[in-house]
Amino acid sequence: MQVFRLLGAAGALAAWCLAAGAETLTVVSWGGSYEQASRKAVLEPFTAETGIEVAVEVYNGGLAQIRAQVETGNVYWDVVDLERADAVRACDEGLLELVDVGELPPAADGTPAVDDFPPDAVTECGGGMLYYSTVVAYNTEVLSGARPQVIADFFDLDRFPGRRGMRRSPLVNLEFALLADGVPVAEVYGTLATVEGLARAFRKLDTIKDSIVWWEAGAQPPQMLADREVAMSTAYNGRIFNAQVLENQPLEILWDGQVLDSGMLGIVAGTARLDAALELVRFASRPEVEAAISRYISYGPVRRSAAQFVSTHRETGVDMRPHLPTSPENVAGALHNDWEWWSDHADDMNERFTAWLAR
Repeated sequence: MQVFRLLGAAGALAAWCLAAGAETLTVVSWGGSYEQASRKAVLEPFTAETGIEVAVEVYNGGLAQIRAQVETGNVYWDVVDLERADAVRACDEGLLELVDVGELPPAADGTPAVDDFPPDAVTECGGGMLYYSTVVAYNTEVLSGARPQVIADFFDLDRFPGRRGMRRSPLVNLEFALLADGVPVAEVYGTLATVEGLARAFRKLDTIKDSIVWWEAGAQPPQMLADREVAMSTAYNGRIFNAQVLENQPLEILWDGQVLDSGMLGIVAGTARLDAALELVRFASRPEVEAAISRYISYGPVRRSAAQFVSTHRETGVDMRPHLPTSPENVAGALHNDWEWWSDHADDMNERFTAWLAR
């Protein structure tokens, strides 16, 4: 099997032992259509190749549960699908096992993984998986007249009346607020780092606060839009895409102001199934496996060599390239999430956001 060639004789023996013992990994993901894409593109092929079974649990992000497991020594999660900023924070706190990028599989032409990932995606905190974006989406039957064109329209309740959906988190909401208030993309995090800039972001959020319906799970925004509970909502681009092509929902994505981020697989420190967890991270980091996710949901692979494997949507035959957040047309005006800034400031921002919500 290919995994044996990648790991060498010692790794092959470990993988064989794991398969023979029918060990089960607990993988934590984000639920909904993304979880289904991960199962079909990554987890089921991984089990078929290695014999290692996978059980999936669902969460909504954050480090609280990981931190509690590691601190108490009661680790029952093995691999967690993490937002990049959370992965770096977890790594800094010693909550994750380190992954040697040099042991990740090379590209098809032999290019080492460390050279196949973009420089800012190389980390020992886990295996980089995909690019996704938080975007604004709307129901075209609710906003049947003028259509939103720019991120500022999300905050314009006069021209575009109706409730707004937003994730119950400061992440991305603060960026959207500053972009809508006229801050250039290149200056968002510099502005957010100042007392005045942070106050400016919250003042902008104040203008729509009474109209916000908060969401926590990624599956909620497309449902809220389909049910006409909100006129517009922030959402993960892939969730909206699947609602469009699989459920024929009249939803549209506003790419202006999208916040581009990356997700990765981290291994919880202290897991008793470390060898199997490493097997999964290495498998998921293969270029063709990263690209396989885009057969089921419109998220793009992180590795450069994976782009050649992106093709069509498995169920509908739709060409996936124009729907990826990293396509040239969509990424042109994107704000790239500053994961280092969020890794340093997440606790303060969460505290400030919670206080703002309570006012």
